[in-house]
Amino acid sequence: MQAIILAGGLGTRLRPYTYVLPKPLLPVGESPILEIILRQLASQNFSRVTLAVNHQADLIKSYFGNGEKWNIEICYSFEHTPLGTMGPLRLISELPPNFLVMNGDILTDLNFRALYQDHVQSSRLFTIASATREHVNDYGVLTTEGADLIGFDEKPTSTFQVSMGVYILNRRIIEQIPEDSVFGFDNLMLALLQKNQKIHVHRHTGYWLDIGRPDDYERAVEEIDYLKTRIFND
Repeated sequence: MQAIILAGGLGTRLRPYTYVLPKPLLPVGESPILEIILRQLASQNFSRVTLAVNHQADLIKSYFGNGEKWNIEICYSFEHTPLGTMGPLRLISELPPNFLVMNGDILTDLNFRALYQDHVQSSRLFTIASATREHVNDYGVLTTEGADLIGFDEKPTSTFQVSMGVYILNRRIIEQIPEDSVFGFDNLMLALLQKNQKIHVHRHTGYWLDIGRPDDYERAVEEIDYLKTRIFND
């Protein structure tokens, strides 16, 4: 099984932590975020990982090398200009028939191997791992009829299914991605929906944290020991 980890972002939302280190190298407990992901993938029998890098790529390559330390083969795909979340896939040659793609700043107890196997056995084109998130409106919401108030809801909560930033792709999907262009997950989803392509959504009910902002990073540091017991049993 092969995985592609998107690790080329600038990490601007995570400043000031990312002024010195690229986001994948930020320590969560004793290890960088990306090292935790690599150990997790290796423990689930992924044998090869391609790191799609751009910002401070030399630092990332210097730290992870060829992956021998984690018993996983690591190679690198360099973006000379940012290409979004899906654009970098066009730069990677010799992709297997199916492969995992994920962001390099995610902590989760999702079973990547089981997700991959289910995707392959079902002959799917694209699988998205999703999580449920709630959003609390900071304001009292008014329902009106003309100029008259007919309802009121104080700070209502909305529930959404959101992408976890973890996907399993069939290699045929590469045909949908333009070369040398910024092309995001949103662009790809809209293109597939327009062509009535079936996209499978796997709902994950366990732990998931997208480390995009300083408060997310601080939460990750606080919760890493708990998460390790769920993904490494150590």
